Amino acid sequence: MKTATERRREAADRVRAAEDAVVRLRAGLAGVGVKLPSLRIDPVSCAGEEPVPLVDLGRCTLDMALRLSEQLEAAAIHER
Repeated sequence: MKTATERRREAADRVRAAEDAVVRLRAGLAGVGVKLPSLRIDPVSCAGEEPVPLVDLGRCTLDMALRLSEQLEAAAIHER
């Protein structure tokens, strides 16, 4: 059985990993001209003793959604 300290450390590691994922995702999207202004870690998912952080992609304009779709479609075609 894990100690309380070990559980807290694992929880902190999960939150850090989610923060890193947000940074990487933001940078990758910026590289193809896509900015999701609401991109963040969902704060509610980090609450509690053993958080399970979720990345919230947030809301964006229709124009941004279309640009994101275009980039994903282009990447899918390129990978074939």
